[in-house]
Amino acid sequence: MVDVANVPGAAAPASAADSSSKRVALKRVLGPAHVWGLGVGIVLVGEFMGWNFAVGKGGAIAALTACWLAGILYTCVAMIDSEVTSTVAAAGGQYAQAKHIIGPLAAFNVGLYLVMAYTMLEVSNAIVTGDLIQAFAANMGLAGEVDKRAYMTLTIVFLAWLNYRGVLATLTLNYIITAIAFAAILALFVAVNPLTPGATVMHDQLLTGLPYGGLGILAAMHFGLWFYLGIEGTTQAAEEVRSPARSLPLGTLTGIMTLLIAATLTWYIGTGLMPWEYLGQAITPLYDAARLTGSLPLELFLFVGTLFATLASANGCINDASRAWFAMGRDRYMPVWFGAVHPRYHTPYRSILFFVPIAILFAVSTPLDQTITLSILSGLLGYTIMAIGVMMFRRKWPLGSIARGYVHPLHPLPAILLLGLCAVTYLAVFLGYGTQLLAMMAFYIFASAWFVLHRYKYCRRGDQFTMPWPKPKGY
Repeated sequence: MVDVANVPGAAAPASAADSSSKRVALKRVLGPAHVWGLGVGIVLVGEFMGWNFAVGKGGAIAALTACWLAGILYTCVAMIDSEVTSTVAAAGGQYAQAKHIIGPLAAFNVGLYLVMAYTMLEVSNAIVTGDLIQAFAANMGLAGEVDKRAYMTLTIVFLAWLNYRGVLATLTLNYIITAIAFAAILALFVAVNPLTPGATVMHDQLLTGLPYGGLGILAAMHFGLWFYLGIEGTTQAAEEVRSPARSLPLGTLTGIMTLLIAATLTWYIGTGLMPWEYLGQAITPLYDAARLTGSLPLELFLFVGTLFATLASANGCINDASRAWFAMGRDRYMPVWFGAVHPRYHTPYRSILFFVPIAILFAVSTPLDQTITLSILSGLLGYTIMAIGVMMFRRKWPLGSIARGYVHPLHPLPAILLLGLCAVTYLAVFLGYGTQLLAMMAFYIFASAWFVLHRYKYCRRGDQFTMPWPKPKGY
């Protein structure tokens, strides 16, 4: 078990009064580059797969509109996260924020949203890894020798082992392979001759307006989020960052800028090389785009880039889901057994191992669009709580009452924009996946009832709040 007394700035509980009692804690070893690699690494896979389902929902123009609207939504998320997380620098990210600002029930639900969002994103990455390797083998004439389920399982097991062994090596690897994946997008963009339209990209022939009218833009918002989903994961490693006040805002805000550029380039490439009817259902659209250029080196580079993007994302998802589950176990929101830290590797190893069989089961049995939808829905619920939380945070602890590592501008406009765009996206998801939306809402309501009626009695309320803040305004 990790002791909150080991967290700088935290109020030590009574049990930590004996300084001779030394317990294993998470290590503060990460810098801004690791935070960038964690956030962008989780998300960049959205440029290699999944975003294109928005094209199928409403056409290429609708997908671009959804891409930019989702970019506004996630810019608000990054701004809010940068302020609150640089102040509440604890494992669990948004879970820890909700615990300190709103209350236990909200924190429990946010923790579940995080775990579900990252686990389903990890599953989606494993599915794409299997499909990519199978498609590449088929192109090389080896289709009969590849079972994609084996590669799905191998991906999850290998990355869980890597996370088990240590966070510094894990996120250093994420930084490297994410940079290579981003370079693959840039290389493909240069290869399609963007300065000479019509030579390679054929937007004048392929763009078809809005085949389903304005309703297509609304429907496209569902998968438009996939360009950016997961950037909020930078907060999950807050307790392992050397300088939270500097590293978390810098890594998060540069991450969202990177993704806005990558998303726009990705749309330009895909819609200029493939008709929207095909693009809207492709599993690996950028790899397909590289094949259409006729360049074997570029095809190989995009195969590597797509593979690295899926591995970086799955790697970061394991990191984030395990930190959220670990934090909930440490606070006894879940069995305390999950709140253990490995004595040698200083990782939440039980929480890492717990999700391995769950992820494998979903990967081999659930379609890709379903796992993406489950991840998006859980993320949306978390963003809704985040917008409410930051308004409560500013009201309870006004500027100047506590030290903040970063203060996001224009408050409360980002929170209001975030709530409005979340409402639009809920409607978009309901149009295409209403059953899944209602089923997930029912699941979270049932889980909330279980927490209130059963689990909360095991929590030590006095030990949950670790920030040395003054009483909130109006208390």
